[in-house]
Amino acid sequence: MIENSEIRNIYSELQKQLFYLIPEKWDRIYLYASVEEKMKGLETGELFFYYFPKGILKKNPVNVYEIPNKFSLNEEEYIKLVEKLYIKIKELRNLFKQQNHRLWTSVTIRIEGLKFEIEYNYENLLGTKFSSEDRHIIWKYNNLKLPEEAFTRKEKKIIKDYINENIYFKPDIETHSEAIYKNPVKKILAYNRERKENEYIQETEMQKMEKQAKNRFEEQRYTYKIKGKKKLRNIYEKEKQKPKTYIEQIEEQRERVRSQILKHM
Repeated sequence: MIENSEIRNIYSELQKQLFYLIPEKWDRIYLYASVEEKMKGLETGELFFYYFPKGILKKNPVNVYEIPNKFSLNEEEYIKLVEKLYIKIKELRNLFKQQNHRLWTSVTIRIEGLKFEIEYNYENLLGTKFSSEDRHIIWKYNNLKLPEEAFTRKEKKIIKDYINENIYFKPDIETHSEAIYKNPVKKILAYNRERKENEYIQETEMQKMEKQAKNRFEEQRYTYKIKGKKKLRNIYEKEKQKPKTYIEQIEEQRERVRSQILKHM
């Protein structure tokens, strides 16, 4: 198995990017990516990954493309980050090409506990009878260890055909494993500084929008308050400017005389 500092650096980058893309605590991660080289050096393929949320209860795996909706994230911005992850996969393959190593067609990454494992597959993807969708189902069967009821009747038939076809020969794969990248990685979700039960509260995009709306409301209410004070002051000024009645004038005159008498006593 090929191992050098450049390849190991890409392994670390892949781990960090994967950790960054998952906005909650997880137990294990499984990724698949393929790269098909076509005419004029054009590289195409696909990428998907699943993670199992951490918790006491058994939970279903979360598909990468469900994350934006699940956590109220901007889908377009999130997909751009997933594309960066795929670019890093292609960088890994191009590094193999530059160093004249055998070129793989797909990789599977497994992160379980403190172990990072990458499996290189050399299957001819263009020559197989299984479509891209079929391979996705087979990959889920091989890696996610889902119960039989998780698959439809059609999917079960695809899996059965795959098993029958692979009874008599071993898949052409190579595997490398190492300890995971241990430094802390910032999550994609921002965290609120306020604490609740000694833990940070995850602040989603929706919560941010609600906070902004609340701030705008407070500003508006403050504006209304100021305007209200100005209005009352204007009414008072207008009241002061009104012509005084005869009685008010007599009372004012009496008050002035009383003040003069008190002043000279």
